Amino acid sequence: MKILNPFFISSMVVFVGCSQQNKNTETNKAGTEVTQKAITFADFKKIKGVDNVQNVPFQLFTKLDSVQFFVTPGRDAAHMKVAYNKLDNYYGFEEFEDFYSIHYSINNNISNSIEAFVLKSEFTASFDLTLKGVDLYEIRSSTLKETKDFKNKSFSQYGTITEVSEQEFKMASSNKIDEVLAKNPQVKLKDNNWIYTENSKETVITQHKNIPTEDGLLSNEYIGQSPYLHLEVFKESSEGTSEVYYSFYTVKPSADFALFTGGYPHILPGKNRVSYIASNNDVGSNFEISRYLEQNHTQENLLYVNFTNFKIGDEAKAFWKDDRTFYAEVYPINSAASNSKKQKAAFIKIQLKADVFN
Repeated sequence: MKILNPFFISSMVVFVGCSQQNKNTETNKAGTEVTQKAITFADFKKIKGVDNVQNVPFQLFTKLDSVQFFVTPGRDAAHMKVAYNKLDNYYGFEEFEDFYSIHYSINNNISNSIEAFVLKSEFTASFDLTLKGVDLYEIRSSTLKETKDFKNKSFSQYGTITEVSEQEFKMASSNKIDEVLAKNPQVKLKDNNWIYTENSKETVITQHKNIPTEDGLLSNEYIGQSPYLHLEVFKESSEGTSEVYYSFYTVKPSADFALFTGGYPHILPGKNRVSYIASNNDVGSNFEISRYLEQNHTQENLLYVNFTNFKIGDEAKAFWKDDRTFYAEVYPINSAASNSKKQKAAFIKIQLKADVFN
């Protein structure tokens, strides 16, 4: 009979003993695990519902089918699963280490609102939204010259659109070909009228809209002159709305309205093209290109596109790098700053097809 080595026997004893101890520990853990009591909305603190979104510090968004509502901001706190409804609003008020506090209206009934705590990992705050996963090509409608199109929902028929880095945006900006609008010293505000003066002759530039504000100043702001188009550019407002547009006027031999854009104008010398990109008051953003016909002071519409999945940042920062390549600063839909936190800017590049206007 073969005799086992004493060292080997002792090792087996230690190994078996440890295994048994681990098994007992796991059994004890399972036996002492606390099962959470089922809770309902009645267990949450009742609050006054949000009646003015402007008073909400930030909003939260999720892509999950259901989220967890906690009674207090702790992972061991009582909580329940709540199905996500696209009509629900998650109004954020405070930020904790792993949680946000929200005000939530049950079944969208403002008089039946609660305070709950949600995991940061299940939501994205409005100031943290990015273009990741966003379909930049999606459009609501478009118009090519005089042909309106409400069926095709992709920009691909006109060109490409991609997100680029801030570094590429800044490098391209150093070589932009837009005309620079510089203020004409011959245009000045006098007695609440914009006046063009040449050889002591004064010509009143009558605005397309002439709306006084509460402080007595005109809502028309002089932006500058387009030397190439020989036009003076003004920023104008519509009474009672947030609508802003830019109007162009000739001043020789008389002051006449020539054309307008729905956002800060970007002019391509040599092409007579005037374009803009601006947030749409309804959905997304507008991108429009027209051609100025100097002989009769009118404009020919070339292309209009209503993008749906982003808003525009600083319109004046947009630019043309060449006749077909346009850059702009944008923000995701629903993006917003909050207290000391800035919203995350993104940058896009639009490249038109070479034959898009043919």
